[in-house]
Amino acid sequence: MTRSTRPRNAAATRQAILDSAIVAFTRHGYDGVGVRDIAAEAGVTAMLVNRYFGSKEGLFTEVVDLVFARPTMVPGDTGDLAGDTARALVARTAADAEHLGPFELLLKSAANPKAAEIMRAAIGRHVGARFEAALDGPEAGERAELGLALLAGAWLMRRIIGTPGLREADPELLAARVARMLAVIVDPS
Repeated sequence: MTRSTRPRNAAATRQAILDSAIVAFTRHGYDGVGVRDIAAEAGVTAMLVNRYFGSKEGLFTEVVDLVFARPTMVPGDTGDLAGDTARALVARTAADAEHLGPFELLLKSAANPKAAEIMRAAIGRHVGARFEAALDGPEAGERAELGLALLAGAWLMRRIIGTPGLREADPELLAARVARMLAVIVDPS
């Protein structure tokens, strides 16, 4: 029996699986990709993916947690929450921006009830919690979710559907308009 001479590196293998899964789930959604596809892209077996993550659901949960933990839209600490968030939205939805973000992952996987449940929990732990923590006054949770809905709708129309008014808008003017809309949500009155 011949043993492989390739050195084992559990951390690198785990990271390769996560990297492959982030791309696969973001491009194809939870229902559009299988563990074997992710494993093949990572250069491992499906059995090894399951050993590290337990199941496709376990892998998806970790991917969602990683992707949603990054502050891509709602900044952590800011003096201008509405303005900084609006500028981040415009930058992230530009034609030349990276396509593998949390919104694409959410959009491609939301039809699956279990995936939606996993994403809802991650939103609550990450972006929703960041937004809510940045808001003063009553009903911060409701206002944070309303703000996220505004961001998601603008993202969908500008980036995914590509409506000409938003796609071709002057970035500074668009950011200023979105900031004014977000200011209503940020203001506790």
